[in-house]
Amino acid sequence: MSCVVCRQFAAGLFALSFCTAAACSTAAAAPKQQPKSAMQRSASTFVPGSGTAIDYVGDDFEEAGWSYVHKHPKSSREQDEQVRYPMSESSNDRWHEGPERGEPDQIEVIKLPEPGLPGSEHGLLLRTLNSYIPGRNIREVHQDDLIANCVARLNGGVPVSERPSCVTRVYLPPAEQWERRSGPHFGFRASASTMTTGKTKGLFSLSREDEVEPYWPGMWIHFRTAGTRGAEKDSAYIAVRSNRMGHDFPAKEINEFGWWTLGMSFSPDGMIHYYASPGVDDLTDADYMTSQCPYNFQARQFRTYFFDVCNRSDGKTWSTPFVIDDPKLYVVNPTRINAIVARKEQQAEQMAQRRAAAAERAAMKRTTSRPTRTR
Repeated sequence: MSCVVCRQFAAGLFALSFCTAAACSTAAAAPKQQPKSAMQRSASTFVPGSGTAIDYVGDDFEEAGWSYVHKHPKSSREQDEQVRYPMSESSNDRWHEGPERGEPDQIEVIKLPEPGLPGSEHGLLLRTLNSYIPGRNIREVHQDDLIANCVARLNGGVPVSERPSCVTRVYLPPAEQWERRSGPHFGFRASASTMTTGKTKGLFSLSREDEVEPYWPGMWIHFRTAGTRGAEKDSAYIAVRSNRMGHDFPAKEINEFGWWTLGMSFSPDGMIHYYASPGVDDLTDADYMTSQCPYNFQARQFRTYFFDVCNRSDGKTWSTPFVIDDPKLYVVNPTRINAIVARKEQQAEQMAQRRAAAAERAAMKRTTSRPTRTR
């Protein structure tokens, strides 16, 4: 596949919008066995969670007063080219609304629905009702995004030479709590970028210029309602985005609901490696699913990770309630990132000290300027 065709895939349907009628219909089918080439272990793979955790862009949702500030109406650039400022964000500056589709309607720290990571008491509930253009219902499946603020907090992306990875825990509720719809319900994805060569028309000839090409690999959790294409009971599976042709494919059956651990790692050869395991234990080699170059792209940079929730946007059907916990970025070669974080934390501390000093001076000024009463 040429880079031009790949670019059309990545910028269009397969990279940004998952849920056309055809895609959702196909998604309901039982997973088919992938060719050995699709599932073969890459020599460059490494387990997500390897190296150093970059806590500056992670979240455990245990912070007192954690809140998400909605600034409706949300953005919907993918549907109507409207980015509506100001953008919604979390009080701790670690999460923000997605400009393409906006954020889920319900983003709330809650008590864990069942025991998860040792010492963890809270997670983040993600749920949406109006996943299409604000004020409009369409009775089609759409999605909302919650994006980790990695790019701003780390001054840009992480080169794959530094071997980044991202990991999350997600709680899959009992089958009776899922939206009654076969198809994609939840996504754990990354924003990555590569370099492509495009043609530029000059005065007398065509020239070629390299340009940065974003794309969005990841994993989708699909639900199958009982009776769908022969399914005997409600069930689910993980689909990977994507193979070299830009097509999603089933990679792992979900045989039990509850907590799952998902992860992606990015190796210096530009491949992306996908892992998943039931429970909350750290990922291991045994949890490997596949290695891919989605859209035939070789990743140059990891930029951030984000979450998607999907529903039928009819104005009355809520999406399945998912709870995420302890999403983190890890880097095997963290020297550069650690220096950025140290500098940012020092700047924040200095700013806090200046603000405290200014507040103290203002308080003293108010005290000394207060008139003295005479008897």
